[in-house]
Amino acid sequence: MAHAKGKSIAAFPSDDYVGFEGKGPRMYYTKLGTMAAIFIAAMPVQAAAPISGRWVTQSKDGVVEIYQCGAALCGKLSKFLVNPPAGPGAKDVNNPDKALRSRTILGMNVLTGFTSDGKEWRGQIYDPKSGKTYRSIVYKGKSGNLVVKGCIGPFCQAQTWTPG
Repeated sequence: MAHAKGKSIAAFPSDDYVGFEGKGPRMYYTKLGTMAAIFIAAMPVQAAAPISGRWVTQSKDGVVEIYQCGAALCGKLSKFLVNPPAGPGAKDVNNPDKALRSRTILGMNVLTGFTSDGKEWRGQIYDPKSGKTYRSIVYKGKSGNLVVKGCIGPFCQAQTWTPG
């Protein structure tokens, strides 16, 4: 913008006047807003309570170890506390996929693809007793136990697993 001879700077109300770069209320609020945005972006996003570790199932017949697998969490049956009728080498005989029926249940992932939505962990749970996979929601309860839900549509059934 050209400067007219004999006119004061006050005659130019625009903040984009060369002499006003970085000054004035408009720039102050812009800097303040930028600083606030940086501060908010630096704050951690609320995440669901961590659930990794070893958990004894509600029926107390096994231990599931939840661990990081890729970008998600998985859980494998790491120990039988009560041997299944077919013994410790029991196979996944109820699996609907015939190709998977020969795999051993011990060491198999029963929780897969769990990611945090900020409050809970969501993924899938497999029940080797029935051979069925369910949508699942998992979160830590107030007592420190793990609440594990298996869902079909809007209906969920919950179990409580204890640290183990």
